[in-house]
Parts: sequence; C-alpha cells; structure tokens
Amino acid sequence: MARVAAIIGGGVVGAGWAARFLLNGWDVRLFDPDPATPDRVGAVLARARRALPGLGDVALPAEGTLSFCGLISETVTGADWIQESVPERLELKQTLFRKLQEHADEGAILASSTSGLTPSELQAGLSDPGRILVCHPLDPVYLLPLVEVVHSDKNHPDLIDRARDTLADLGMFALRVRGEITAHVADRLQEALWREALWLVRDEVAQVGEVDEALRMGPGLRWAQMGPFESARIAAGEEGMEAFLRRIGPALNWSRSKLTEVPELDPALIARIVEQSDDASGHMTLDELRDQRDRTLVALLRSLSADSRGAGAVLRRRDKARAEGRAMPRRIADLADPSQPILTVDRAVPLDWLDDHDRMTGARHLEAFGQATDRVLEILGCTPEYRAAGKGFLVTESHIRQLDAVQAGAPLRICSRVLGAGDGRLHLWHEMMSGARLLASAEHLLEHADLDTRQACAPDPALAEAMRQLARAQATTPAPEGAGRVRPG
Repeated sequence: MARVAAIIGGGVVGAGWAARFLLNGWDVRLFDPDPATPDRVGAVLARARRALPGLGDVALPAEGTLSFCGLISETVTGADWIQESVPERLELKQTLFRKLQEHADEGAILASSTSGLTPSELQAGLSDPGRILVCHPLDPVYLLPLVEVVHSDKNHPDLIDRARDTLADLGMFALRVRGEITAHVADRLQEALWREALWLVRDEVAQVGEVDEALRMGPGLRWAQMGPFESARIAAGEEGMEAFLRRIGPALNWSRSKLTEVPELDPALIARIVEQSDDASGHMTLDELRDQRDRTLVALLRSLSADSRGAGAVLRRRDKARAEGRAMPRRIADLADPSQPILTVDRAVPLDWLDDHDRMTGARHLEAFGQATDRVLEILGCTPEYRAAGKGFLVTESHIRQLDAVQAGAPLRICSRVLGAGDGRLHLWHEMMSGARLLASAEHLLEHADLDTRQACAPDPALAEAMRQLARAQATTPAPEGAGRVRPG
C-alpha cells in the first residue's frame, strides 16, 4: 500500500513537493483553494516527469495517485507526511498547524517549507508542538536534493531521524541545521551574495547579466562540487588551512564588501535591474528558462554522480538502495527461466540523452546497449574482478536499429539474449522497449581477449561453460526479427 503525502499549498514549492513524492511512488493529496492550482501543479508535474525519473540509473517506483481535495480534513487524515507550503505569514501558519493537528494521524510528520521562520515560532501556542519541524527545500524541489531540517528542543530525536530517513528515501539530502536561526543556512548564504550583487549593479560596477556570468563562468561551477571551505582547503595548498586562515584573516576586515549593508531599492535601481534583466534573458520565456534550467541541472547532477561528488553522492546512494531492492540478476542461478530474454536495463530516459529535437542520440543508444552487454557479461561471470586479472570481452562487430522515438522521463527497459557462444565468441541481441513499444535493437559480436595485448584468447573454463549453458537454454526460442546483421562466423 502506497504511503500518503498531504501537501498544503499548491504554489511553486508545494507543487514541487507534490512531484517529488508522487514520482517516488507516494499517493499525494493536495489542498489549495485557488482554482488555478490544478493547472499550476500540472505544469510543474510535466517538467518533473521529464527530468526526475531519468536522473538516476535505476527506475523509480510506479507513480502514485494525485488527488485535489476541497477540505483540509480530507487532505490530511491518514497521511504519513504533511507538508505546509503556504505564504510566509506566521499567524497564518500557526492557525493552519492548529487545524492540521486536529485531523492528522498521531504518527504523521508535520513539516513546514518556511524559509525564514524558526520551528519555535511555528510551535508557539500549539497543543502538541513537538510534532512540527521545518523541512525547507530549494526550487525546483523535484530536482535539487537539499532539504534543511530545522528543529527545536521540543522535537523528539526519533521524529527528526524519521523525517531525515523519509527524505533520503525520496532521493534528497537532509541537512540537519544545528541551531534555530531565521533563513537557516542556504538562504543566508544566498542572501549575502544577493546583497553584494545588488550593490555591484547599484554602483554600476557590473550589469545584471555580467554579475550572472561572473558566477556562471567561475565560482558557480566550482561550488557545484565543493563548498567555500573545501575550496579554501585547495587554495591553501601545502601551507595548510591554519596558516591560510591566519594569512587571509586581516583581509576580511577590509572595507571591500558590503555584506552587512543593503542598497535602497528605490525606483531608479529597480528600473535599472528590470531593464538589464530583460536585456540579459528577456529573449526567453519563463517556460524556456525553466526547461533550460532543468536540462542543465540533470546533466550536472548526473556528471557529479559519476564521481560521487556533491549532490551526485546522494544520487549514487539512492540508486544503490533502489538497485538492491530490485534484485536484478547477477549470475545464471538468479534467472528464473534462463530460456527467456534477460532484463538487463530498467530505468527512465534522462534529459541529457536527447538532442535538440527530443530524440535519443546514437551515442546514448550505444551507451544503453553497452550497459545491457555489461550486465550479460556479469551474469556469465565476466565480473570486474575477472577483468582486473587482465581478460575480458571486446566488441568486434555491432549493428543498432533505431526504430522509434521516446520522451525524456519515459520508462526504458532492455531485454537481452545470447544467440550463440563458442570458441570465445559471444553473439548478443538486445531489444530496447518503452512500455509495449520497441524503440531500438542491437546485435553485438564479442570476442574474449587478453585486455593488455588485445589478442583473442580462451576464456576461463567456468566462463566458457556459463556461455555454453546460457546459449543452449536460449536456443529453444525463435531467432528475433531483424537478427543476422552481424557475422558470428
């Protein structure tokens, strides 16, 4: 039975939470009296369905069910997690939490998306304050993993741990903030940068687009994988952090920063910022900007995942947990019926696999079929340990047919067969499907070789026997349509 998330408030943040829960298999109930809410949430969901499912390398669970509710009681009764995302007015939020506590189940987590209020402020005057904590995300909630978990001394440690475990299960990074402070951690850092950016524009040191480029072309790239302290550690070099901090300490007192001052946003400065903002990115619609943002974030996050750096480490951990739950075959003994095609890839299509016309590129077809080949080889016994000893398989011939297009976020499965094996040669067939649609097929001929000399050699006896065993089992199935383009002889 699917878990239930209740979302109160269907703005950008609430809709992002709904997408994050829904695409991770939760049923979602959403309350917002604004009649435009379904359209607004639908637009966010459409972007999330393109971006989130393909973010990792393992398929998400089946999507949950979304319901729009007319009453708060209907929304929260029976929910496991209740996320408040209404405007930043303390009295409104306190009134809402009183109402939520009347109808929420005893074990439900009550979380606020507030960016500026503390848990103690939200809890004041409530009958059961310990059930309420802050879980502040960043937009877009369905892609960015950070959630700041802020609590007071009224929150039980078990509640905090349960909240963080749930967020981790959603593929998010739950940063436990060690003290109550308005604006928490991330927004304080962002606001310091924002104030400095306003001064640069106000004093005509740089225009809006130039401030953005200064970050895009420099620190922003570095910050995606390391924060200011790790960056400083590298900058310190051999002298070490202690000597580095002692050396730069006096410079921090120089009057070259205005972090504690805020320029007056008078009509002239507002007009300047608006004009320069239009010049910098006014040629793109908001939807185009959001789509570009998501595509870039997906590519960046997936790149970080390859090295398990920054947010990429969160993706790797979540992929590993999902893969362990799927029990994909690792050896012949894991196959329920060795005569049938083997499921070798089960994921969704990532945004960065598509070209400008939303078609999967030839290189990505080859990458996906390469993953399927690697899984077949692992099942046969050609494991990383086997290859580390200096032997493995080389692809000597390949043929790929691209038959149909697929959208980002769509389910993608590859099923594989062994068409023949002998004398160290392996003849493989893969079919790429999205639902019932055949997207592509691939036929590969591989030869066992010494990986240092690249010369053919006989496989170890156990591997040779596994090749013959699987080839015999799958020989009873008729040859697939389209096979025969490579020459196994």
